[in-house]
Amino acid sequence: MSPRLTVFFIVEPPEYQVMACYLAASLREQFGDTVALVGYCPAPKLDLVEPQVKQVLAKLGCEVRPFVVEGRFDPPYPHGNKILATMEPRDTEFSCFMDSDILCLRPNAVDNITAPGKVSLTPAAWMGWGDQDMWQVIYDIVGIPLPEERVKLMKQKKGDGKVPYFSSGLFSFPEQYRTSEGKSFPQVWYDVAQAVDANPDIPQKRPYLDQMTLPLAIQKAGLDWNILPDTQHFILGGRSRGKPLPDDREIFTVHYRKWKVLKEAELSGLAKTLLARHAGLKKLNLIPEGDAEAVQLAKAERRARKAASNSKNNPADSPGELT
Repeated sequence: MSPRLTVFFIVEPPEYQVMACYLAASLREQFGDTVALVGYCPAPKLDLVEPQVKQVLAKLGCEVRPFVVEGRFDPPYPHGNKILATMEPRDTEFSCFMDSDILCLRPNAVDNITAPGKVSLTPAAWMGWGDQDMWQVIYDIVGIPLPEERVKLMKQKKGDGKVPYFSSGLFSFPEQYRTSEGKSFPQVWYDVAQAVDANPDIPQKRPYLDQMTLPLAIQKAGLDWNILPDTQHFILGGRSRGKPLPDDREIFTVHYRKWKVLKEAELSGLAKTLLARHAGLKKLNLIPEGDAEAVQLAKAERRARKAASNSKNNPADSPGELT
């Protein structure tokens, strides 16, 4: 049976290509063959993706595809890569974007993260680019009414609900949906982002443009949102950094942002185990960003191999560990 869902993510050197390997391995562990996997790389950087990364992703059934970035945002907007990747064609019923720094922890199902006619996602953790009054300005730019619904942000402990504002780190949508004008949801999102980006009345729109425009794009496309529980997109770090995962519910997916945050949560070992299980590799020539201990260890290993090679004329062939 063909997958109903394609999970896609960014595979960009240097650090995102490493995290993408862990994400892909965890997706294969927790979703099996019920999902298709696609990694996207900005076309100018495709040749810089490490061959070993491509090999690992190929073993995981994940194709790496280029996408055009030149001339899509002016000036260039790297955070907009997820919008551009979302616009790429896929043939499944649903697509789900995940940030590369995400790890899936337990068995999951497509129906848990998708909904017909809706964009499934979680509230953003916080909103730091402006106050609630800015929403009226943004909605006026796009020409749609401000919604009456209010939601609490993921990390909000008190106070009233906010104008709907969602994380763009994990979201799924009906891939084959088209508006009356024949546009897909990603195309509408791109149009909305361009309109807001071009307006001088929003001074702090970058790098938040993608999340800022996501709820407007959902409405303008004629879709609705399906708010997922935080168990499907649990954000590590912030005030909860270093604390264990909640024990009152099962967490399916974590968004760790930095490798050291994943280590502090004692989940880096799981990431390595899943990579070895599904890609057949325990070591790569790559190290995630921010893992200073592993960087020093890799340097020491390289020095030792070089010394052994020079003294014994016996070149070492064991690559540095992906830790």
